[in-house]
Amino acid sequence: MSLTLRTISRDEHLAYIRSLPSASHMQVPAWGDVKAEWRSESLGWFDASGRLVGAGLVLYRQLPKLKRYLAYLPEGPVINWHAPNLEEWLRPMLAHLKQQGAFSVKMGPPVVIRRWNAAAIKAGIQNPEVKRLREVEPTVLEPKAFEVADQLRRMGWQQGEDGGAGFGDVQPRYVFQIPLRDRTLEEVQKGFNQLWRRNIKKADKAGVQVVRGGFEDLPAWQRLYEVTAERDKFRPRPLMYFERMWRVLNEEEPDRMRLYFAMHENEPVAAATMLIVGGHVWYSYGASANHKREVRPSNAMQWQMLQDAHQLGAHVYDLRGIGDSLEDTDHLFGLIQFKVGTGGEASEYLGEWDFPLNKLLHKALDMYMSRR
Repeated sequence: MSLTLRTISRDEHLAYIRSLPSASHMQVPAWGDVKAEWRSESLGWFDASGRLVGAGLVLYRQLPKLKRYLAYLPEGPVINWHAPNLEEWLRPMLAHLKQQGAFSVKMGPPVVIRRWNAAAIKAGIQNPEVKRLREVEPTVLEPKAFEVADQLRRMGWQQGEDGGAGFGDVQPRYVFQIPLRDRTLEEVQKGFNQLWRRNIKKADKAGVQVVRGGFEDLPAWQRLYEVTAERDKFRPRPLMYFERMWRVLNEEEPDRMRLYFAMHENEPVAAATMLIVGGHVWYSYGASANHKREVRPSNAMQWQMLQDAHQLGAHVYDLRGIGDSLEDTDHLFGLIQFKVGTGGEASEYLGEWDFPLNKLLHKALDMYMSRR
C-alpha cells in the first residue's frame, strides 16, 4: 500500500472523523483549540487513489528559547494500527514532523492490549497476593496489539512511562469502560453491584435530581470542581479552560460537550462533564461537594449520564482513567472501587510511545520532566 502524508484542512479532518464509528475526543480538530498553549496541525494520510484513509491531530510544544518542538498526538493518530506494515504509515509522519522542527514525537496508539471484566477485578481485589491489575489474568487478550508493539520497537519507538490514572498531560494507560453495544438499559443496570443499585435508589428517595447545564453554569461547576481539587489534592484547571473547551468543542460539533449537575434541595452537590464523538461517550471531569454525600448524588448523576449515552446510541460509556493498584492503601483505590461497581470492564491500552528525532534534546526533556 503506497501512502502519502500532508497537512489537511480542519474541514477535511472533521469530515474524516465523522465518517468513523468513533475516535478519541483528543483527535478532533477543535482539541487543538482547547490546548491553546500548544500549536496544532491536522495531518492526513492518502492512498494511491488520493483517498483520505487516516488523520492525526498534532500538538506542538516549543522548547524555551529554541525553535524546536515536542510533537504530541494524544490518543492518536487515527490510522489503521493493524496494517501489516505500520512503517508505511509512521515513516512519512516522522519525516514531516522533523521538517516542522520536532526534536521528539510522542503518540498514544488507541490500541487495547488486555481487558478485565468486573468479576476478575473483584477477585483480584479480594486476593491478598495480588497487588496490581496487571497480575490478574485478563478476561480478553488482544494478540494483534502485541504485534503492533513489536513493530513499534523494531522501528525505534520507545515505550513511555506508565500513565497511571492519567491526571495530567500523560494520558491514562488503564481506563474503565461500560460496553453499551447491543445491550438494553436493564441489562446495563443488572451489571451494577448491590451497592450501586442501592445508592441510586437512595438518591431517588432523597429527592436528588439530575439536570443538564449550559455555558452560563460553568462557574457553578468550577466551584464544585475546586472543592474536589482541594479535597483530593490535585491542581485544578482554571474556569477559562472549561469555558474555552465548551465553546470550541460545541462550535465544531453541537452537543459534543455536555454539563450535568446533581441537585439536592435546589443546591448543586455533584457535577460532571461529558464528551461525545460518534459512538464513544466519555465521562470527562467530575466534581462533588464535601457535604450531602449521604444522598449519593454521584451515583444518580452517573446513572443519568449512562441512560443519555445509551439513548444517543453510544457503543461505549468511558469512565476514563484508573490506577492499576488493587491495594486499599493506594490513594486511587477508591476510584477503581467506585467504577468497578458499574459492572463494566478495565482496558489496558498500549500506552504512550516516544520517538527521539534529536537524542540530545529528547534526553534533556526527559531529565526536565523527571525533576518536575
